[in-house]
Amino acid sequence: MTQRLTVVCPGDTASKRYALTLEHALRGRPAQIMTKITTPLQNQPILFAVPLDESGVNHGYYDLLAYLRTHPGCLDGSVGGVLVDGPGDLYTKAVGRELVLSASRAGCAFPGRPLVEATGDLRNFTVQAKNANCSLENAYCLAAADLAERVLSFAPPKRRRPRLLVLHASSHKTSNTLALWSRCRERLETACDITEIGLRNGTLEDCAGCPYTMCLHYGEKGGCFYGGVMVQEVYPAIREADAVVLLCPNYNDALSANLTAAINRLTALYRTTPFTDKAVFAIVVSGYSGGDIVARQVVSALNMNKGFWLPPEFCLLETANDAGTAVTLPGIEERLDRFTENILRQLK
Repeated sequence: MTQRLTVVCPGDTASKRYALTLEHALRGRPAQIMTKITTPLQNQPILFAVPLDESGVNHGYYDLLAYLRTHPGCLDGSVGGVLVDGPGDLYTKAVGRELVLSASRAGCAFPGRPLVEATGDLRNFTVQAKNANCSLENAYCLAAADLAERVLSFAPPKRRRPRLLVLHASSHKTSNTLALWSRCRERLETACDITEIGLRNGTLEDCAGCPYTMCLHYGEKGGCFYGGVMVQEVYPAIREADAVVLLCPNYNDALSANLTAAINRLTALYRTTPFTDKAVFAIVVSGYSGGDIVARQVVSALNMNKGFWLPPEFCLLETANDAGTAVTLPGIEERLDRFTENILRQLK
């Protein structure tokens, strides 16, 4: 029996293009369509389809966010995808990654590349249209249909003994993020094989944007023009890993420079090695606030762009300033228990 897709279409703003694309994506697929969530949607494939008005706003979408953020576990066991259609060049990706973060925290998993975004003139489908030898409009429809199918068929891979790759660029003496990871490692190392790689100053060159053919050439040989720790250590570890855990202190509401450089340098490997069976987790520690901003960067960089699958509740978000204070936060041991138990539950 074919599984039924639940389609959540918040608000009443919808263009003809949006309606036709959604119709194409659902053709031949049993579906139920709703405009809001009022009760939990657990153990279901879900397509969130969000049309935006000329201001980049959909008031029903904010009602959806409010429900997800105030009902923990309301999407437990579900798998999601997101379609965002806007009349301009802005806001579509911002809406998508905000929604994915909130849905993940509500218990929803996402396959790699879970966002189909349509900007006003559809120029973001130029490459897809060229590859498929079709119009921009048809490329958009094909992408929406492909997303619906991937949501329906997604099944996270399970491993008897998962292999974790932990990437960081912090100092063990002062880092709250590393301190929390150390507590996590104690809980995980009997059930997982763990590799840690530090990307401290002087060990990593950022991507300089080589031409596509050059990047592909080096990627096919398992390397990158700039070599270094990425090629010698990170690439082999990524190939072997079942999941990547990013340790992300909040630097000016952004990922640290070295972590960003490492993600940028994954492009050569990504051209030849699919990441769809690899999960991404994160520990984000902010000195004052803004952890959600950094978590959304992890979503967009590794899940939406590089194609890692995103587990439910993939990130631990904490606020701690002075060195050593993260491990003394009220209730932190219980949150560490839940975070590590979730890693094992998603991978094993």
